[in-house]
Amino acid sequence: RRFLLLPGTMALLLLAACRPPGSGSAPSASPAPPEGPRRLRVVTTVLPITLFTRAVASGCAAVEPLLPSDVGPHDVQTSPSQLARLRDADVLVINGLGLETFLDKLIAAAGQPRLRVIDASRGIPTLASSKDTPSQDGEDHDHDHGHDHGAVNPHVWLDPQRAARQVATIRDGLVAADPPCRQRYSANAAALLAELGRLDADLARQLAPYAGRAFVAFHDTAPYFAERYRLRAHFLVDVPEENPSPADLQRVARLVRDADLRALLAEPQAAGRSFQSLARDLGLKVAVFDPMETGPAAATPGHYAETMRRNGNELVRAFGG
Repeated sequence: RRFLLLPGTMALLLLAACRPPGSGSAPSASPAPPEGPRRLRVVTTVLPITLFTRAVASGCAAVEPLLPSDVGPHDVQTSPSQLARLRDADVLVINGLGLETFLDKLIAAAGQPRLRVIDASRGIPTLASSKDTPSQDGEDHDHDHGHDHGAVNPHVWLDPQRAARQVATIRDGLVAADPPCRQRYSANAAALLAELGRLDADLARQLAPYAGRAFVAFHDTAPYFAERYRLRAHFLVDVPEENPSPADLQRVARLVRDADLRALLAEPQAAGRSFQSLARDLGLKVAVFDPMETGPAAATPGHYAETMRRNGNELVRAFGG
């Protein structure tokens, strides 16, 4: 029996004969595109530093917090995962001023000689810790609790003007570590600095009528905020893990009587029943002042301004405005 092969059929047979065995009918895969340069890996410490760094690094660097969002700098327990993050990191951004005392041993154990450390508070004017300075009522707050802030109060981020200086330092450090992304880092920082300027102006207008008024926060976080907006900040305990002593409670009671204080400011992270009971006994309001040492895991860079505005509103409410 004879078969007639048409010209098109002959061409198909020839193509099939030339195809490598086992290749089937699927077209060959296109080669994978070459990988681009590895993104800068940045690790941060406390929440405000994480928020500022993420805003500045957006689009250029990968930013990962070293601490869980619900763990503050006063009660860190180091873990193998933290060690691994530091070993993989190119840059570590810290608040400084003695806040992250847990870092020294961790950095040494990580054995990462190329790790760059950006101290966001470098060059910022500081206030002495109240542990080493007589309080505004003339009493020395030298409590023997074994854990304090050291000689300098580290909560500089609660003054938006000092926070702006931290942002500029983070920008400069990232540019030095990753020069090809200079333009993006600079543009991101400029946008954040403009937002901080608006925040500062709004808080100054909002709190101007209360200049000279005093308030009591749960722990020693608010001096920079108070200095910026001409308020007077007192506190119940040095660090949030402490339980107030009878002397602490008596001291605050005297402040309320002598300075006509109107409010105690609790923290969402820490304010025990003793603080609530003290406010009730003294007939004071309880408002909320969030120092942002911890916060929600999903916090975006806008969380800082939102929280600071909420702090301003709570203060006004506590002052009776």
